[in-house]
Amino acid sequence: MADRVTVIGWDGSPLTRAATAALSAATLVAGAAHHLALPEVPGDAERIRLGSVDLAARRIAAHRGSAVVLADGDPGFFGVVRTLRAPEHGLEVEVVPGVSSVATAFARAGMPWDDAQIVVAHPRTLRRAVNVCRAHHKVAVLTSPGAGPAELALLLDGVHRTFVICEELGTARERVTVLTSDKAADHVWRDPNVVIVIGGGPETTATGAWIAGRHPAYPRGMRGWALPADAYRAAGAGRMPESGEGESPTLRAAQLARLGPRTGDLVWDIGSGSGALAVEAARFGAAVLAVDADPAACTRTEAAARAFGVPVQVVCGRAPHILETLPEPDVVRIGGGGVPVATAVADRRPERIVTHASTRDEAEALGAALTGTGYTVACSLLQSVDLDTGSWEERERSVVFLLSALRSDLAP
Repeated sequence: MADRVTVIGWDGSPLTRAATAALSAATLVAGAAHHLALPEVPGDAERIRLGSVDLAARRIAAHRGSAVVLADGDPGFFGVVRTLRAPEHGLEVEVVPGVSSVATAFARAGMPWDDAQIVVAHPRTLRRAVNVCRAHHKVAVLTSPGAGPAELALLLDGVHRTFVICEELGTARERVTVLTSDKAADHVWRDPNVVIVIGGGPETTATGAWIAGRHPAYPRGMRGWALPADAYRAAGAGRMPESGEGESPTLRAAQLARLGPRTGDLVWDIGSGSGALAVEAARFGAAVLAVDADPAACTRTEAAARAFGVPVQVVCGRAPHILETLPEPDVVRIGGGGVPVATAVADRRPERIVTHASTRDEAEALGAALTGTGYTVACSLLQSVDLDTGSWEERERSVVFLLSALRSDLAP
């Protein structure tokens, strides 16, 4: 095993004394081509051009002497330190950090970034990175070949965002470009780059923030989930429709629990109605696309999203036909439309689908349709009784069948 392994982050500025000392004693240096060309790299040191970090780690583990790994920015932030320290390599490292590319990008833009989400986009994770950009006001995307600004823009089709594209930061070829997302696909961008994606809700303005990431401006007193219609009215969402079987807070709580929306997901809410489920799914950090054929319902959903400070993309159209043009969902709530809509949704292969029925016959038909398309279906009969706490008499009763479908290849 190497006697000493030092990881140096380079941000384009002159190397620190500690970095220079480590390099001068190195008998092996690993890094990208522009790192290995630095004048401080000893001429007689073995050189490894970094491609696979795992392969380089094995070479370093077998080396006898002092090894240095050069990386851009802060190597402990989505960088090589994690791989080098993995149990299979057993390397203990010293780190001399540079300024991370994310910090540099926001500095170039003159923007704070304690409220930003930060994601890494590879071709295999690009869709989830795009969903974060849909769901959050400020996102820094660390791109890769095949998952750059143009690909981000294409998948954000129909969602307006502003891009700050920072190319080759810290080098003589550094370039910062600001443009709208619909223009990004018209250009060729140099790697590596960081894309700051802005839009999708109000920017955090509160002082005294105590945790990094997005701080939604939830209305005061709106703690909790499955809020009643009165809470939406108090938040400024306007008058909500009378609570029917598909709008009860109890059913909504059960649907959210089974959907499990999370950051990186895209949720379809078909038949959004009051917009309550769409808003609460967005409060979990998921991207949400709400669909309804009723223009009044679309307006209510938009108002509810504004009141709670969360981005929800609203599509006014009738399912199942409107679904053909929508981006791929991770989880779907079906608020109406019966078997034709359930079948159309299942054809898009989301991980989970939830829906409800008012009768056993309707529940059986929906369950059979979902089972026939490759889903494992569970059904529960939910009954809730709302009591008047003054007289303790029954005020409202709700009885509904809740169906939850999990794609069979994911079922335990």
